[in-house]
Amino acid sequence: MLRLNAHLDAVEVAVDDTSPRWPRVRTPDVTGSDGGFGWPMVNRLARTTAVTRRAAGGKTVTAFLSR
Repeated sequence: MLRLNAHLDAVEVAVDDTSPRWPRVRTPDVTGSDGGFGWPMVNRLARTTAVTRRAAGGKTVTAFLSR
């Protein structure tokens, strides 16, 4: 699930998923078969990020982007 919230100085982007694995920095796969680009890009664009466990399982990744 994707949620967007506008604040005075930031846009909050939150994404829920069912995977228990935390995002991690890894060498990007330039062949396109295994990813590795997303988490570094989120961290470069966002002012802050947070990852929290969900009670129902999985996690929520939240990023605050400057407006």
